[in-house]
Amino acid sequence: MFSPDVFRRTGSFILVSALFSAPVSAGESPQTVSPLQHVIVVTATRLDTPLREVASSVTVLTRTELERTGKTSVLEALADAVGLAVVRNGGPGSASSVLMRGANSEHVLVLLDGVPLNDPINPSRSFDLAHLTLDGVERIEILRGPQSPLYGSDALGGVINILTAKGSGKPAVQLRAAAGSYGTVIGSAGVRGSSGPFNYAFSLSRESTEGISAADSALAGNVEKDGYRNWTISGRAGLALAGGTEIDLTVRGVSARTAIDSFGGAYGDDPNSIQTYASGFARIQGRTLLARGRWESKLGLSYTLSSRENDNPVDAAHPFDSESAEYHSSRARIDWQNNIFLQETQTLSLGVDFERESGDSYYLSESAWGPYESAFPSRRADRGGVYVQDQIRLGKIFYATAGLRLDIHSRTGASLTYRIAPALVFDGIGTKLKATLGTAFKSPSLYQLYAPGTMWGPIGNDALQPEKSLGWDAGVEQMLAGGAVILGLTRFQSDFRNLIDYDSFLGYVNIGRARTRGWEMTVLTRPTERLTFQAGYTRLDARDLDSGGLLLRRPKDKLTASTQWTFAKGWTAGLSASAVGPRTDRDYTSWITRTVTLPGYALLDASVSYSPGRTLEFFARWENIGDVRYETVFGYGTTGSAVSAGVNVRL
Repeated sequence: MFSPDVFRRTGSFILVSALFSAPVSAGESPQTVSPLQHVIVVTATRLDTPLREVASSVTVLTRTELERTGKTSVLEALADAVGLAVVRNGGPGSASSVLMRGANSEHVLVLLDGVPLNDPINPSRSFDLAHLTLDGVERIEILRGPQSPLYGSDALGGVINILTAKGSGKPAVQLRAAAGSYGTVIGSAGVRGSSGPFNYAFSLSRESTEGISAADSALAGNVEKDGYRNWTISGRAGLALAGGTEIDLTVRGVSARTAIDSFGGAYGDDPNSIQTYASGFARIQGRTLLARGRWESKLGLSYTLSSRENDNPVDAAHPFDSESAEYHSSRARIDWQNNIFLQETQTLSLGVDFERESGDSYYLSESAWGPYESAFPSRRADRGGVYVQDQIRLGKIFYATAGLRLDIHSRTGASLTYRIAPALVFDGIGTKLKATLGTAFKSPSLYQLYAPGTMWGPIGNDALQPEKSLGWDAGVEQMLAGGAVILGLTRFQSDFRNLIDYDSFLGYVNIGRARTRGWEMTVLTRPTERLTFQAGYTRLDARDLDSGGLLLRRPKDKLTASTQWTFAKGWTAGLSASAVGPRTDRDYTSWITRTVTLPGYALLDASVSYSPGRTLEFFARWENIGDVRYETVFGYGTTGSAVSAGVNVRL
């Protein structure tokens, strides 16, 4: 559980915020407050669906919410989401992971406009969110639980879908500039709009920071700052043709440079170790309506590539040691989805997709022991899948989806997955009962399949089988005050088997089993049009079923709360708090690895913005107000108290 001090500080904030949110301003009755339940989501069913009709556990982070908090990266946006734990090896730009309901980071499928981003050359094919900014992002949908029936491999724990903005209306230009602690400077420029059948939205941003020491500066020998730089360009353009046909193009490019350290722990500093990262994403999709609007057909082509290079020459602290490495990967994908509106109460979705992934890497090091070289020659794998989903709505009370998918992998063969998700909605009393049951799988990565062995033994294993999971959840949502208050409670559990682990004598093998289970509780309220409050609590038990021990870096308890208040014309203030309980981790800095416990911590952030008119906005943000020292990965530092301020100009 939380330490008493951590719980007291965060609990006090939540209590004060809840009491502060309770009154309704004079002349503003609950009936005039905008309801919160009219949200449309796409990730849960792969087509636009009202959230009230969805049984799956979904969290939606909108652009408006993100702008009010002053957050600039996807990783920051995810940090306070219920069911998620974010870990990072140092400051901005350092290797980052997201754990969903206790599942590994490689078991979370990250999508950009529905297209997988997980990196084929990563040893476990996870996606590093370190360099993904919020430029061009309209909203983020977090879908928890096994999701392979719609999305194929990698979605054992859930899906994070980052959806980009579509331009509309008169041309509008937005300029943003901000500066703050740690030598941080951020600037961006964007334009969006539409003209007749053509719409567009483009943006360019740059972020730079002197950063902090990646190896925790609270430990001996870590005094050098590790800076970070990021350039991001994003764009989306669409064309509407006659007969309900649309063509949509999305592009995104990232170039980043991160200073890193040798390891986490005392004397882990490295003054000249640099990692550069570059990625490109492009997708073109055509959509048309047939059969008098009863058949929607979407055909998409996408291509993703990434490159990562490490360069660590000799220096005064390491006069005999140097290393360099290169990692390259690509994913090419074609997908075809068909939504058939059989009747008002039933929609049938059928789809097929095919994907080819490839990757290669090269590593070279020099030391007093001589040179060491490791090459992973270019390898590839093909995957194809076909799926069907039936979505029904009966009497505005019963809503359900049922899906089935068959995937074929060029090396590991066939995987069959299913998912059912019913919900009962009683509008008269504002109650929603929901449940889901589903399976998921993850194909072995290129590295796990094909990594060449060394003199010490094998590494890759082309006889590996897919990892698998079976998960369920069940819960209730209760709406009050005409939908201005929503309370939620969900129980969940997932069982994982065939997990791939590394054996020093056998290489990669299917030997692991794990179970994650727990509770999620949420509250969202808008007592007045000018005031919102939300809170979430996750209770998690995540265990290795073979050893019986807790899985690393998963907090048993996580509590978050935030409030936004428009207290005067043009003025908006926000306050957020989070408390994370103790987590187990490993100390790898000695010859014998030992298990350690990372202490719990509580953070408090504040933000304020002022708009004197429609074209101008000033904003400020204070993070980690208490200057709390904590770690999300043993031996690696985190940012202390930081202040930033800036301006938005809309033309």
